[in-house]
Amino acid sequence: MITDPIADYLTRIRNAVNANHRIVEIPGSNIKREITRILFDKGYILNYKFVEDDKQGIIKIALKYHPKNKVSAIQKMDRVSRPGLRHYVKADDMPRVLNGLGIAIVSTSQGLMTDKEARNLNIGGEVLCYIS
Repeated sequence: MITDPIADYLTRIRNAVNANHRIVEIPGSNIKREITRILFDKGYILNYKFVEDDKQGIIKIALKYHPKNKVSAIQKMDRVSRPGLRHYVKADDMPRVLNGLGIAIVSTSQGLMTDKEARNLNIGGEVLCYIS
């Protein structure tokens, strides 16, 4: 049993990037699907596919690397809010990752979004992770 599925998701991607894998498979859930969609929209992953099976489904993620020097688009992934210590912020205190070069994924009352989108909509929420 996994107590923190989002940390497991981030760790699987981090391990695949460190091993220079092209594709990583992750057990699916709705929140993981939304995080994957955000990573794709912001250009951190090349592509993704949701495979439905009899249980929870699988998310297949194609990782993105620079063609010349084989450097991954994802340099760092940090879990901020965890089950033992939640991290909530107001819209005014929304964090900036690498002075705007990275993103923070925030769970709000209107769904998952990046820190920039939450700041523009003037809503706060729970900061799930930092991606840079």
